[in-house]
Amino acid sequence: MALKQQIQTDSNNALKSGEQFLLGTLRMVLASIQAKEKDKKFKEKIKGDAQLTDEEIIDVLSSEVKKRNDAIVLYKQGNRPELAEKEQKEIEIIRKYLPAQLSEDQIKNLVAESIKNVGATSIKDMGKVMGDLSPKVKGKADGSVVGKTVKELLSPK
Repeated sequence: MALKQQIQTDSNNALKSGEQFLLGTLRMVLASIQAKEKDKKFKEKIKGDAQLTDEEIIDVLSSEVKKRNDAIVLYKQGNRPELAEKEQKEIEIIRKYLPAQLSEDQIKNLVAESIKNVGATSIKDMGKVMGDLSPKVKGKADGSVVGKTVKELLSPK
């Protein structure tokens, strides 16, 4: 089953079972997906409905998780732990639709492999490494964690 259809099915089930928080989160996700579909339709001048691929939907979901992580930081700074907790619960729901997340060791191994592939020797080569690495970690790891790992491994010791 396609990812969008799965989210819609789960949304319908949440509606029927009265799970308001789950329903609200899934509706927000579906709204983001539909907004991205409208953008795609406009940008590519598609007649009729534009459909996102599962990969494009994973990008939308990753973006939603990132937005919520950023909000958690702000809520904690503003001493609003109840709002940070709400955002964390939404992240847990959204992550169910993302590919399994890579561990730090797996990320380090992929970064080391990419550094070797592109022949990177210094921090100046970070762009090349990230270019090689991005397709491998897309949707499976937080970009900021990947970037930090690349910097660590390329920095002189």
